[in-house]
Amino acid sequence: MTTKLTDKGLAKLPPGEYTDPAVKGLQVRIREDRHGAARRTWLLRYKWQGQPVRISIGGHGAGLADARAAALEARHLIDAGIDPRTAERPTRRQSVRKALEPGKLAPTHSPHSIEHLAREYIDRHVARRRKRPEYVSRFLDAEVLTPAAWAGRDVRTITPREVIELLDGIVDRGSPAMANRGAGILAQMFKFGVHRAIVDASPVQLLYRPGGKEKARERALADHEIAFLLCNLESIMRFKTDQAGRSPRLAHALRVLLLTGQRRGELANARWVNVTLTGKAPAWQIPAEDSKTGAAHLVPLSPAAVAEFKALKQYAGSSPFVIPTEDGTAAADAKLITRSVSRNLKRLQAAAAEQNPPITLEPFTVHDLRRTCRTGLARLKVSHDIGERILNHKLPAMREVYDQHEPLDEMRAALVKWAKHLAMLETSTAKAAA
Repeated sequence: MTTKLTDKGLAKLPPGEYTDPAVKGLQVRIREDRHGAARRTWLLRYKWQGQPVRISIGGHGAGLADARAAALEARHLIDAGIDPRTAERPTRRQSVRKALEPGKLAPTHSPHSIEHLAREYIDRHVARRRKRPEYVSRFLDAEVLTPAAWAGRDVRTITPREVIELLDGIVDRGSPAMANRGAGILAQMFKFGVHRAIVDASPVQLLYRPGGKEKARERALADHEIAFLLCNLESIMRFKTDQAGRSPRLAHALRVLLLTGQRRGELANARWVNVTLTGKAPAWQIPAEDSKTGAAHLVPLSPAAVAEFKALKQYAGSSPFVIPTEDGTAAADAKLITRSVSRNLKRLQAAAAEQNPPITLEPFTVHDLRRTCRTGLARLKVSHDIGERILNHKLPAMREVYDQHEPLDEMRAALVKWAKHLAMLETSTAKAAA
């Protein structure tokens, strides 16, 4: 019942619930105690995250003015994105633990909210120590800071069982490796929270990896598989560039990765200003910010690799990027290369099975081309150190400190040797098919 409330009028109201029109959501509940005396309770009704909520903001001793002031203060908190239920907390640690219930929400700017912990963890730890903090940010945004997970939660209320359930959900949808990475991120984030006095103890108390032991990939393409790919990449692999049609630039990108042994992300981010295709020493400079190891890397280019880069240049046009987006203003997403290989894999396998004699092409990933290059270099008797230098792997600590020589001539000779081997495979296969 909505009625204009006054201090004098309150004393005359019969038992019931009354809404004060002066302040949105303010109500008073009047009941009779066992002695027949009227007892008042002040309530505030509002919505939080789409759910109706009603809380007590004052007992029998509170007057109308005090109730309205308390209701207005609560309304200001709501407008600021703060739930009045969690705006104030007991100061004694035992009282805090007793007051917090599992699943209780916290204002997103609260020093104990999951959002606050995630922000501090990213800004003060991850961004300063990881070369690519966006991976951690993406995981937290997609798996943790969502309404279906822990959005709005007070981190002190998150239990070990909830951590297990969150990670089990990732495993159950078919991403055990991501669950393992996520477990590490959560463990580190809550450890950081303990260090920053945001949470007393970490709820991440895992004995085992949630996704189980991961089997290291060992896939390297055999020579007959390499030969088939080199002979059929342009005719089978397609890489969508615009609405007008499709372009075989994916084939040239994969050839570059196979010839150089570099990572897909490094090629996806490559700029023409860092690629030298003329002169006696053509090379591809990978800046530190594009390198996974965080160290700049110079890749000598064989004549075959130069030819593939020139082919990519025709598709890039005036764009400063080697593999640009459709409008040419940015670098293409590295995942686009991976997705394109996945989409074309069945077509490649079907074409291989139709060869005479049939070829069994086992599934492969873009990263397997890098492993194939490294394996091929070893088979061609390229020294271990040169092979590792080509792939920009970090050397053992002491060797990295004392061996400052950059063996570019040896690296170039090794990559030329590898390119000649690939050309021999392609030529011999093409002749046999003819």
